[in-house]
Amino acid sequence: MAERNPMAAVRRGLTFWRRSIQARIVISTVLLSALVVSAVGWYLLQQTRDGLVDNRVDVVRADAARETAEAKDRLAAVVGTDDDTSRQLEQLIGPIVLRGQSRGFSVVLAGPVGDRPSDLSAGGTRTSPGVDLSSVPDRLVQHFDESPATAWTFTTIRTDDGSGPEEVPGIAVGSRIQLPADRGFYTLYFLYPMSQEQDTIALVSRALLTAGILLLVLVAGLTWLVTRQVVSPIRMARRVAERLAAGQLEERMRVRGDDDIARLGTSFNQMASSLQRQIRQLEELSRVQRRFTSDVSHELRTPLTTVRMAGDVLHDARSDFDPTTARASELLQTELDRFEGLLTDLLEISRFDAGAAALDLDDVNLVDIAYRVVDMTRGLAEQRGTSVTVKALTEPCLAEADARRVERIVRNLVSNAIDHAESGGIVILVNGDDHAAALAVRDYGVGLAPGEAALVFNRFWRADPARARTSGGTGLGLSISLEDTHLHGGWLQAWGMPGRGAQFRLTLPRHAGAVLRQSPLPLVPEDAEDRSA
Repeated sequence: MAERNPMAAVRRGLTFWRRSIQARIVISTVLLSALVVSAVGWYLLQQTRDGLVDNRVDVVRADAARETAEAKDRLAAVVGTDDDTSRQLEQLIGPIVLRGQSRGFSVVLAGPVGDRPSDLSAGGTRTSPGVDLSSVPDRLVQHFDESPATAWTFTTIRTDDGSGPEEVPGIAVGSRIQLPADRGFYTLYFLYPMSQEQDTIALVSRALLTAGILLLVLVAGLTWLVTRQVVSPIRMARRVAERLAAGQLEERMRVRGDDDIARLGTSFNQMASSLQRQIRQLEELSRVQRRFTSDVSHELRTPLTTVRMAGDVLHDARSDFDPTTARASELLQTELDRFEGLLTDLLEISRFDAGAAALDLDDVNLVDIAYRVVDMTRGLAEQRGTSVTVKALTEPCLAEADARRVERIVRNLVSNAIDHAESGGIVILVNGDDHAAALAVRDYGVGLAPGEAALVFNRFWRADPARARTSGGTGLGLSISLEDTHLHGGWLQAWGMPGRGAQFRLTLPRHAGAVLRQSPLPLVPEDAEDRSA
């Protein structure tokens, strides 16, 4: 559970990022502002630090030069024989140490030059109290091995006044002086701490950081306010659009002001009103069309019944007629059958259009339905010189469906296959799994041209208008089959290639209301590639 929570939080964050344009704008603006503020702050901090360091270096070098000059003046006034070397060293270093304690710097005196000048620990070195000799950097000491010129460098000053060791950044300045007593050269190192500059830089850093954070908060707040003024109307438009899509055609946006957003809201409301009028007009036209189809179908029942009675009389008495009249009576009977089927299909289509179709659900075995349809269409198949066989891959193949409607779907598919089989065999495949049941009708006739698989379910559509309907179809069978399939929440799909036949696949969920994910049968038959080869 602990491993899932971080992933769930990441997914929620990504979903929020994708769905909220306001969050993306605010976060992007804050990030860019943080980048700019960081760059500006870093530049200001660098300039401040460089200015402080340069100023401190100038002051330190000037002060060290002044201290060195004063020391040389004092030594120049002393006669070489007046005192010994040790006393002169004390007179040299003592005043400098005292001034250093009052002015905040330390001093280290090393020498003479002949005694390994690069080794401060060789002895004879004098320092201010508490100063560690490692405070003088080796590179500065080694400089005087090569040149007597005054030099300076940055260093870390280490001191210990009894309360504990302390390290601070500083500047070390070295100068060469000559002692009158022994005419020897000594090196004087001045150590100036940069504690004040360090504190100033820390203060400036804190000030810049605080100002940057406050600026980012201000930018985030301003961005949020600005984007809210733009995003709020968009969210309102989304909610209104969702209600309009749900059928609440009276919904409108609240419009305030005369700015661009307000004009957008006004245009949106005008569009919604126009769509409402057009939808109502279409609904009225559709209602009138459905009513007209239903009324015509019902009204034609009465004259059709009368014509049917007369046609039956003529058909029964055709043996007493001459051959031409007898043939006319047979054609009349055939067309009356087709006309009656057409009226039945029109009534069924009108019920679908009106949303009045309902299912009578029961457990249906698609294998049994396939065999019943084969028995029904055997005469028509023999007349066309073809055969219909059933290949059940699963027995039984059950689905919760309306047996009458499923049988009508299969009958329409088989009749359509017989019409286009071109004397080739027809195979009905049946298969199922735990989630779906499928039935496919495969023929090896003329097939379908590219793009026709999406048109075969249109009302009264024909691939070849000149082709006769030998099964007496009305042109509405596949359309009704598609509506029956949708009523079950299933799929009815077609595949075909010119000269290689066609296959229609019916897929139904095993349980009513379930969502289909896949079909147990392929839409493209397995033998399609073999025949094409």
